Amino acid sequence: MATKALEEHRIKEIRTLRVSSRYTRTIGRNSRIKNHGDGPNSQIRVVTTDRGVTGWGISWIPDEKIPVLTGRPVAELFDPAVGVIADEAMPLDFALHDLAGVILGLSVSQMLGGNGESAIPCYDGAIYMEDLVPEESPRGIAAIIESCRSDYEMGYRAFKIKIGRGYQWMSPEEGFRRDIDVTCAVCENFPDCRILVDVNDAYTCGDTIRYMEAVADCNIFWIEEPFQENRDDLLKLKEYLARKSPDTLIADGESALDLNFLLELAREELLDVLQMDIAGWGFTRWRRTMPELIKAGVAASPHTWGDPLKVYYSAQLAAGMGNILALEGIPSKTYGADVRLYRLVEGVLYVPEKSPGFGMRLGN
Repeated sequence: MATKALEEHRIKEIRTLRVSSRYTRTIGRNSRIKNHGDGPNSQIRVVTTDRGVTGWGISWIPDEKIPVLTGRPVAELFDPAVGVIADEAMPLDFALHDLAGVILGLSVSQMLGGNGESAIPCYDGAIYMEDLVPEESPRGIAAIIESCRSDYEMGYRAFKIKIGRGYQWMSPEEGFRRDIDVTCAVCENFPDCRILVDVNDAYTCGDTIRYMEAVADCNIFWIEEPFQENRDDLLKLKEYLARKSPDTLIADGESALDLNFLLELAREELLDVLQMDIAGWGFTRWRRTMPELIKAGVAASPHTWGDPLKVYYSAQLAAGMGNILALEGIPSKTYGADVRLYRLVEGVLYVPEKSPGFGMRLGN
């Protein structure tokens, strides 16, 4: 019946528009990049059928590379049970999921089976190295506490802290000590919140263990990308964590250069959470990959940083398929799209299960 409904709609028009999002503050450094800016102007594609139904979603490919799809039935391009089924339509991955949901009167999570929870833990992914700016008069750790407090008031109850200052912004030992001091300060000021840390591959295995020793009282929930993933170092770190911090998880894989290798590490219990980017990896591809992760016994938490729209896509994937441990949240405001059906309350993002498609309509 679902396929029949999609067969009744043909692609009439594909338009390119922009949706803007602005972070609640300028985001500066992680261990490797100096400036992350104020927020994206997301390129989106709006797909309209001959029956006047519209779906939309982010789509990064240039206009000249969008294939001619007008006149084709939606059912030739998309299967609700699978996702995009025509390779040439993959640049419209998010838009076609949204469109199919609107045609069928289903949220994307319902279309995926509704096997996850509609209330998903969501951490604050915007705690960067604000202590180091401005360069002429750095604000220090107080700036980070201020940002945490602002995001706490928005509803976040977990903070992911960027560490690795000694990689290039400070001397190695001074930066290492500052990483520790920042972590302990956030933990002390927000005792009811989870602490996650993200190194962006700036530590060695020895650095990571020394850091974990120093912040042992902070009960780190996970440590992300501590170093370039390799079996020997992960084995050493896992052995240490098993003895000293057994509840701390290791998260990695946002760039997903070799999924098979990541899955091998997960099967050996050397990685606990995989983080392929929700857009870079693709929504349809995530649907295909999630059963492999479940079989390997590894949780997911798709990378979303850079575009707040991606948080909502990940939320629908979580509610639809489960196995997503937490969402990476981005404190921000979106212009040109109404995202108000998604609610963040006490560290939990609530997914609009009954709103068709992704539950976001164009216009504010």
